[in-house]
Amino acid sequence: MDDFGLGVLLQTRQVKKMCSSYVGENAEFMRQYLSGELELEFNPQGTLAERMRAGGAGIPGFYTKTGVGTLVAEGKEEKVFNGETYILEEGIFADLAIVKAWKADTTGNAIFRKTARNFNLPAATCGKICVMEVEEIVEPGELDPDAIHLPGIYVHRLVQGEFEKRIEQRTTRPRSDTSNTPAGTGEEV
Repeated sequence: MDDFGLGVLLQTRQVKKMCSSYVGENAEFMRQYLSGELELEFNPQGTLAERMRAGGAGIPGFYTKTGVGTLVAEGKEEKVFNGETYILEEGIFADLAIVKAWKADTTGNAIFRKTARNFNLPAATCGKICVMEVEEIVEPGELDPDAIHLPGIYVHRLVQGEFEKRIEQRTTRPRSDTSNTPAGTGEEV
C-alpha cells in the first residue's frame, strides 16, 4: 500500500528486488518497476511458500510442476520425471526476515493468527536474522506449548508494535434477502 508497510520502504528506495506472488496496488512500486529501478520475480503463492520453507530447512532447491509452460518457468531448469515436466525452484535464503506475530513470549516463541500462519513461519526460518513484531509480549510459560507456531530459536529480535490493521482493497456484493439467513432461523448472520 502507498504510505504504509512496504510502501514506506519503497518510497525511500530500500527495496531492490521483490519476490512475490502478488504486488498489490502500490503506485510507487509500479513506477519503480516500469522504470527498471526495481527487480520483480513472480512466484505462484504455494511455490513462494515452499521456496521459503526449503531455504529454512537448508534445502537448495526442489522440482515442481507449478508454472511449467508459463512465464514463471522462463530461464529455469526443466527435468522430466515419469513423463511429466517439472521446473527447478531454488530455496530462498534471506539475510533478513521481518515477520509479524500475534503473540510471543520474551524468548521469541510465537503464535500467528489467521492468514499470518501461511507465510510467516517459513519466512522467519529462511532468514539469517529474524526480526519479529508482535501485538503482545508475555512471560515464558504463559503460552500453551502446543499452540506455539514458531520456536524462539529462530527469532533474533522481538519488537512490540502498535498496529493499524488495513485492508488493501475490499470488494463486496449486495446481500440478497435469503443469501445469509440460516434455514429455519429467520435471522441474518
